[in-house]
Amino acid sequence: MATNPYQSSSHGSHHDEPEKAQGTLTLDERRRAALEEIDNAPFSWFHVKVGLVASVGFFTDAYDIFAINIAATMLGYVYGHTGNQLNTNQSLGVKVATPVGNLVGQLLFGWLADLVGRKRMYGVELMVMIIATFGQALAGQAPAVNVLGVIIVWRFIMGVGIGGDYPMSAIISSEFAATRSRGRLMTAVFAAQGWGQFTAALIGIIVVQAYKSEILSSPFPCIVPVDYAWRLLIGLGCIPGVVALYFRLTIPETPRFTMDVERNVAQATEDITNVFNENNVTDVNAPAQLVTAPAATRADFAAYFSQWKNLKVLIGTSYSWFALDIAFYGLGLNSSIILTAINFGSPTGNKTTSLYVYQNLYNICVGNLILSVAGLIPGYWVSFLFIDSWGRKPIQLMGFIILTILFIIMGFAYNALDATTSSRNAFVFLYCLTNFFQNFGPNTTTFVIPGEAFPTRYRSTGYGISAATGKLGAVISQVGFAQLINIGGTNKFVPHIMEILALFMLTGVFSTLLIPETKQRSLEDISNEDQEGYITEVPKPTRS
Repeated sequence: MATNPYQSSSHGSHHDEPEKAQGTLTLDERRRAALEEIDNAPFSWFHVKVGLVASVGFFTDAYDIFAINIAATMLGYVYGHTGNQLNTNQSLGVKVATPVGNLVGQLLFGWLADLVGRKRMYGVELMVMIIATFGQALAGQAPAVNVLGVIIVWRFIMGVGIGGDYPMSAIISSEFAATRSRGRLMTAVFAAQGWGQFTAALIGIIVVQAYKSEILSSPFPCIVPVDYAWRLLIGLGCIPGVVALYFRLTIPETPRFTMDVERNVAQATEDITNVFNENNVTDVNAPAQLVTAPAATRADFAAYFSQWKNLKVLIGTSYSWFALDIAFYGLGLNSSIILTAINFGSPTGNKTTSLYVYQNLYNICVGNLILSVAGLIPGYWVSFLFIDSWGRKPIQLMGFIILTILFIIMGFAYNALDATTSSRNAFVFLYCLTNFFQNFGPNTTTFVIPGEAFPTRYRSTGYGISAATGKLGAVISQVGFAQLINIGGTNKFVPHIMEILALFMLTGVFSTLLIPETKQRSLEDISNEDQEGYITEVPKPTRS
């Protein structure tokens, strides 16, 4: 963070603005007028562009994260030397590496976006994701190198890039959006996550079908065709990132950052005109207009968050995300294990035949596809419909309460639900409901609210802290799931895991009470800072 509490702007001014406005409005008034223009702007093609460019990133994020749910089974056939599956630590390593990377990336990119700007960092995280995804697909074995170790390293690096995408895409969407539609724009960006998970399962089906004849004709455990299959499944994840990279690099800086962090109201005013009207040209030779405003220093950070009204928001957004990700990643990265535990869609017959390998891989892909279509995707879009009318806080409260009830039922009634084919179908229905109410609930709102709740100079940092706390929950969930799942026998601890998840969902109800309602409020109003006189013009030096 900067060491000087006030900084000066050295950029050009808004040359084409009428002289009358220049002479009658102070810079502070021009700032508030510019913010009002953003908040009241009609929905335009630029908003669509921002939404699409950010959405492609989240589509790629979800594809890369959740494809491992299917790829882990494939890796077991190729590199699992015990029972043709990865052992507990190997499976944990390939699944937990990405959330650990997410945690690092969210903190790092969240801080950097507030330090050097949204535009300068946007696209860097996507480059990291593309390179790391490609590296995974080319990972190889050598006498001194274990291929799973290489995959884990690449997945950690990929996780750093994915983690960086969270604050970058959320903040850019939030700061460009109009107040009345901000929730829907941010939700539409996040909803791409559901399509990413769906596409990972769909590509899994296509790849397994493409290699069907090779798998069936290969000796068990079909190492060669399955090795091709997992590399294609993972490697194809970098394609949408490559498509979106150019557009990310050309997204303009947000006017809020230009005004409140770079202290250049004139440039921000001109940028707003360029973005929404596309009929203005910057005069780079215009004289600079210097302003002072609160700057992001350690002392200012401590002063802002030492106030309970601000600290409680950070605690609320952070812990709510933590509690949610305990369940979301505990289930999302292990849905294949849970479906296998209740024998839903499990192939019958000899497990050491090529036919079993094909049927098992195909059924896992189909199972994940069903979960996406039946619960994940609808949940996002129901949130989209209600988030700007009903509000963020009611949706989050409702989601945590219903998830608490669902996990209690799935945990305490597990044995009854695992007794017959019809009861197993009921379990899958309840499982789909948990996916639905995670997304029509805290999974969406924990993404949206931190992007609105903090002042511009700390918005990305606060978002990064909230998101990283969530990924800490994901890491704890993965480690706990791996260590607990087989207590008492293979997959015997699943009902108790459901009961533990119910407890965390209940705690999320209470953390939600710390969060303000942000619907239909300007970002500046939500920040709890007085906007009157927020910036002042630097006095011009007098000649002696």
